[in-house]
Amino acid sequence: MKKTLLFACLMVISISATHAQSYNNLWIPDTLSGTNFNLTIKDTFAQLTPGNQTITGAINGKFWGPTMFFNKGDVVHLNVLNKLNEATTIHWHGFHLPAVMDGGPHQIIPPGTLWQPYWKVTNNAATYWYHPHLHEMTMEHITKGIGGLIIVRDEVEGALALPRSYGVDDIPLVLTDRDFNTQKQFVTVPYGDSMMVNGTLRPQHTVPAQVVRLRILNAAIERSYNIGFSDNRNFSIITSDGGLLNAPVSLNRYVLHAGERIEILVDFGGQSGQSVDLKAYNASLANFVAGSENFQNGPFGNYLGKKDFTMLHVNIGAATANPITTIPTTLTNNVLLNAANANITRIITMSDSMGVTNPPILGPNAFIINHKLFDIDYNQYTVPLNNTEIWEIRSTSGFGHPFHIHDVEFNILSINGAAPPAAQAGWKDVVFVPRQQTVRFIAKFEDFADVEHPFMYHCHIALHEDEGMMGQFVVKDLSSSTLNPIATTDDIVIFPNPVSDRLFVSFTDPNMEAYYVKVTNALGKVKLMLPQPTLTDGIDISRFAPGVYWLEVTDQKTKKTISKKFVKQ
Repeated sequence: MKKTLLFACLMVISISATHAQSYNNLWIPDTLSGTNFNLTIKDTFAQLTPGNQTITGAINGKFWGPTMFFNKGDVVHLNVLNKLNEATTIHWHGFHLPAVMDGGPHQIIPPGTLWQPYWKVTNNAATYWYHPHLHEMTMEHITKGIGGLIIVRDEVEGALALPRSYGVDDIPLVLTDRDFNTQKQFVTVPYGDSMMVNGTLRPQHTVPAQVVRLRILNAAIERSYNIGFSDNRNFSIITSDGGLLNAPVSLNRYVLHAGERIEILVDFGGQSGQSVDLKAYNASLANFVAGSENFQNGPFGNYLGKKDFTMLHVNIGAATANPITTIPTTLTNNVLLNAANANITRIITMSDSMGVTNPPILGPNAFIINHKLFDIDYNQYTVPLNNTEIWEIRSTSGFGHPFHIHDVEFNILSINGAAPPAAQAGWKDVVFVPRQQTVRFIAKFEDFADVEHPFMYHCHIALHEDEGMMGQFVVKDLSSSTLNPIATTDDIVIFPNPVSDRLFVSFTDPNMEAYYVKVTNALGKVKLMLPQPTLTDGIDISRFAPGVYWLEVTDQKTKKTISKKFVKQ
């Protein structure tokens, strides 16, 4: 990328300001709790640099989105309204849920459309997130700032003496970096020149002098972060992507790759009045790991490459009234999957390809999975429902890639033949595959058979994903019965018609069930998307303008779509 003299000067000023302890207070995302959540995706702007407004994307606010709290066992309903001027998707990263609710590239939300997914939360207590996943647009939409955290609570985690005061001793940290042009607007590039935490440049935060929990997400487009503290203190990792570890793992460095999350406990007891920096020790990153390069110019050039830099300045204040002062020695007892019970071992390859021009590739190589670029109409695998499978990811690539799979949490069996380190020995949904090495993991594909909507697997570097380093699979119930006779328009009745607030649907064929419902206006524009709706309480169309609309009902078994016209009065 071309760097300007002005921006170079700004970087010098930024570094000088940091040395002078000129910081911005860390923004803590708002929260939403319960079982019904309203999310509005929109174009907006935020003051990220002094005296300037940066055009951003956001959910409900000005940058990023609210942190949602789910309870394991609850059925959660999401009302996702797209007010962007373009289509997008929202993927619930790490969640076990029906493919039609997953928010991958197939669940496109057009502009002005309300999408209403729902599912029963079966995930363990941990930190998850949601973000756009529109094919070839993920990098751009994440750069805008669209996304948010999800914190799941459960009884096992709730029984432990852990910090839980959000923003006080339980602090979310969303790590990313951005590139700004001379007008202080985002540039969509793999690496930014400016580190940001929770959308804050040069952030600082005051923590109490006690044990503090940091929930850390790597939401970067590409960069990995070698996390540590400036005084080399140890911290205790208590969760991996998908839940608690059996016991805390004490380290002073941890490399967090794109899409991964960890929760750590840090003991600040007796240190009131002191300060310490949370840093990225990226000068010591291994070669061919994102962020280990030192490109000065070109599309991957950036000022943070192969450097150590501060991510968050931590001030230590007084302890709270009821502080957590000790770190538990045990956390849970994970029952991991046994390789002996696997039904199949699938071999997945990661490699490089020269000379790719469609789509245009930013670097010299296209990174590909299973020797092909992503094809949204091609399913690589059909996974039998309830299969336990070993996925063996073999890399011949010259670069390391964080591999993410939708639908399941897995446990790592080996990394290049060795057992995973203790901090990765729990449930995961992202695993880093080093260049020219092999990673094996095991997962069980329970529930949610659906041959119509696939799940994805891909590199979680958004650039690589957009350029085609992605594949997809469907889960199929092999014991399912023969399809019903083809549905006809006589098989459903809608009432009342005309309608003012709620439209009801009745099936005259008792074998029919709604797989998907859409409402479109007279111009064919989608206004409402309802995956697998119950329809008992009718369809709320009260927000629609008066006029003629079409109700499209797709049958669960036949996948036949029936259209009925109605009038909103």
